Amino acid sequence: MTPKTGVVLDGRYELRDRIAIGGMGEVWTATDISNGQHLAAKVMRPEFAGEKLFLDRIAAEARNSLPLDHPGIARTFDAGVVGGLGYLVMEYVEGETLSAVPKRQHTPTPRLILEVIAQTADALAAAHAAGVVHRDIKPGNLLITPDGTVKLTDFGISIGENQAPMTDAGMVMGTAQYLPPEQAMGKPATGAGDIYALGIIAYEALAGRRPFTGTTQVDIAFAHVTEPLPALPGTVDEPLRDLVEAMLAKDPADRPASASDVATRARALLEDLRSGLWDPTRVADAWRGARALGGRALTAGRAAAQRLADGGAASRGGAA
Repeated sequence: MTPKTGVVLDGRYELRDRIAIGGMGEVWTATDISNGQHLAAKVMRPEFAGEKLFLDRIAAEARNSLPLDHPGIARTFDAGVVGGLGYLVMEYVEGETLSAVPKRQHTPTPRLILEVIAQTADALAAAHAAGVVHRDIKPGNLLITPDGTVKLTDFGISIGENQAPMTDAGMVMGTAQYLPPEQAMGKPATGAGDIYALGIIAYEALAGRRPFTGTTQVDIAFAHVTEPLPALPGTVDEPLRDLVEAMLAKDPADRPASASDVATRARALLEDLRSGLWDPTRVADAWRGARALGGRALTAGRAAAQRLADGGAASRGGAA
């Protein structure tokens, strides 16, 4: 089978328009002809038809993502194999990737950054509770819908509980710019690694640059291990700086204990924004000054957060 407009997968899902091409698969808009629902379909590229490695990978993605039912995760509804090509049928999400936001806003606002942290952390908490580690948290895998909801996508290199590794020894899965130090060293991926990658996203949004760079993917990956975290700009206020730096601790044990803890801390800071305790347009450390003047202490969960808003590759000894 060759994916093209009009092809029907398993007699049910009709492909409409190809919207993306990745290393392993293509993403199409699709229609469920049984009920007219507008969906997205990820289909293996035809040159990989019948290849066990790619079939195993898409089967693992289906196994890990199908049970996840959370408003912050793009749902996977169905999976199968047609003509030697594995496919997934997923929720179609209207919106843009987080990576597109700086092109419009230049520097995202603290409110947007905190909303992304809180909502993504909520989604990660649901995945982690189901025993799934995403392993490829990056701006391109976070979609922001028109109503401001953040949707986590692409579980293509995720790993579940008791799942056998599908890579050779010495191979690292993930995207180098967002790779946790422990994964760069070849240690097992855990939820703490997803927290670290989300911290890199927040750092990049606040500083306008990534904290670790290099001339090759391997150089970048190991900079996460060997180089100290560069200081955030002085315009980043203390409580927000503390949260991001905690998420980026080299030792996973020094990061927030869970994604739920990250979401709680981010929402406490959002409440300070709404209450006026913190004004991000003022000088740095405005939060600390407000406290000195008798501002209330941070509290978590005082208000519901406002709705806001290419799979990873493997490389030997590093990440792509």
